[in-house]
Amino acid sequence: MLETIASNIDSFIAVAPTWGFLLIFVFMAIESSFIPFPSEVVMIPAGFLAFRGELGPFSPLLGLVLSVLVGVLGSLLGGYVNYYLALWAGKPFLEKYGKYFFIKREALDKACSVFNKYGAATTFICRLIPGIRQLISIPAGIAKMPLGEFTLFTALGAGIWSAILALVGYFLAKSAGDITYRDLVLKGAEMASKYGTYLLIGAVVCVAIYVGVKILLKKCK
Repeated sequence: MLETIASNIDSFIAVAPTWGFLLIFVFMAIESSFIPFPSEVVMIPAGFLAFRGELGPFSPLLGLVLSVLVGVLGSLLGGYVNYYLALWAGKPFLEKYGKYFFIKREALDKACSVFNKYGAATTFICRLIPGIRQLISIPAGIAKMPLGEFTLFTALGAGIWSAILALVGYFLAKSAGDITYRDLVLKGAEMASKYGTYLLIGAVVCVAIYVGVKILLKKCK
């Protein structure tokens, strides 16, 4: 899917100076919902275009920051769609009819198992893991996770991932020279995947510290 979409994004790039931020918001909302769509084809070109000053009348750095912020807002919207769908429908409904929402039973069971085993912080960690990134919002809704906590963890995870992808695109705009958008996305996705393990380890360490502090504070009460 990544390569197919990457090969057909030139028409969207052409309107980036006018509609770039709106497109980032819409596509990241789609990516973060139950509809399968790769974030790499959105945020990597966003970083690339920001460096080239093609996201509007902004400096490259400001364009980069704004693209990440808009990407996070889009991700939150998509996450809310999943959260409230699960909150309203419940797991039995999604197990039976999830296939009509692009939600496979196996993927749903895996996301729920991870959430139930490791708790609310998985909405942050799993935002950095391909394949489960979008679906982790569903068990959060099923478990009626507090909306404020869900928003915080989702924004943190989506923010880190969006920033990584945008920075990869920004870096490639500096160093890659003349490159097609297809090659840009594929090369950028490879770079993000290469360093994704270190990113995930860092996230796990942060969550471990967070959980440890919470346990310590409870004992001190």
